[in-house]
Amino acid sequence: MALMAGVDEVGRGPLAGPVVAAAVILRGGPIAGLADSKLLSAPRREVLARQIAAQALVGVAAASVAEIERLNILGASLLAMRRAVARLPVAPGLVLVDGNRGPALDCPMRCIVGGDRTVAEISAASIVAKVLRDRLMVLLARRHPGYGWERNAGYGTVEHRHALAALGLTRHHRRAFAPCARLALAV
Repeated sequence: MALMAGVDEVGRGPLAGPVVAAAVILRGGPIAGLADSKLLSAPRREVLARQIAAQALVGVAAASVAEIERLNILGASLLAMRRAVARLPVAPGLVLVDGNRGPALDCPMRCIVGGDRTVAEISAASIVAKVLRDRLMVLLARRHPGYGWERNAGYGTVEHRHALAALGLTRHHRRAFAPCARLALAV
């Protein structure tokens, strides 16, 4: 039987930080509690991410802010997904992608809208990508204090928008995204 990988990305909407994707092959069977990462608490995601890392084959990748600017967020998301699949330790026979658009791959692929809620492999990929991106944003928050990235993961919260007005843009901000673009034009 061909190995099946689930793929999902996180970080399409934030004003700062990369988009991160994960590809997961559940080789040891299902893992109890898998769900869309957005429906799980941060501590529950951490526990599940450790279980997934121990029991599954995982590939993770990102597309940088520069790549988001060059390709647009959809193109960068597809690039991160393609990289994540390429980083799996074995080639899958089928890739299931959350959403209605998938990356160009060298193996069969099927897109599933809402797959992060209905397909265990995609749920696992969603969790891994979310945990990894959240950890990265905590690290970036230490280097760039004041934006609240350790709490808002780079999303355009009131706190983050106020910090943008007070502190300006960092190299991790997506200048093509409206609030950042307005600020960049004002400089």
